[in-house]
Amino acid sequence: MSYAHPELGTHIKKIMELDVYLPYSSTFFCITNTQDLTFEFVSKNMTACLGLEKNVLLKEGMRNFWSRIHPEDIELWLRGLNDLMEFTLAEIPVNHRYQMSYTWNYRLKNTQDEYVNIIQNTTPLEFDAEMKPIIGLAHYTVMDINIQMPITVTAKLLNENNEYETKYFNNYSQKLLTDGLSNRERDVIRLLTMHNSSKEIADLLNISPNTVDTHRRNILKKLNISSTGELIGMLKMNTNFL
Repeated sequence: MSYAHPELGTHIKKIMELDVYLPYSSTFFCITNTQDLTFEFVSKNMTACLGLEKNVLLKEGMRNFWSRIHPEDIELWLRGLNDLMEFTLAEIPVNHRYQMSYTWNYRLKNTQDEYVNIIQNTTPLEFDAEMKPIIGLAHYTVMDINIQMPITVTAKLLNENNEYETKYFNNYSQKLLTDGLSNRERDVIRLLTMHNSSKEIADLLNISPNTVDTHRRNILKKLNISSTGELIGMLKMNTNFL
């Protein structure tokens, strides 16, 4: 590997050497090259966390890794990455971009054909001529799929006090929910969260209980959840959904 800044190569070499001594855990890290879509280094915990062979990823690159992202998450994940890049180029001065840190999440299939939650945090290490980040230190945390996680992206800046302050945040699952429901379905959800029965909702909206039940089934289907209880729990975690 060669870099425009020699000290960067030295820094990355030390990161690689440190990997030998790190304990096994539910986290791993990589050196990513988004210009070539390659992994320049993959830590040993990758296999422990996901069962993936690091040599395969080093050979086949990011496309292999990305092919495992849950199909329902791909569009939101791409939109989030694009928004982070546009925000950085428009709002973050060039001399501050080395102090940025980016976080996003998605579901990824492991070698057991099970999806797990991945929280990825990437810190830029190298930039191209237009000051777009191309080399990054990416840290991945693996969490159980049963944990309900909206897809979000965050950009943080390390300030003069060496504290990260949030400069950008977006919840894409929130947008998906808002965009996917009709106004009447939103009305039904609001009344459900107030613990109204189908009959009570029907009286309040001046529709039949059967119509309310139809709305409830459609809501669950659109949001890919199994029960009204799960829906209410989701809304309690994300109060700005509706």
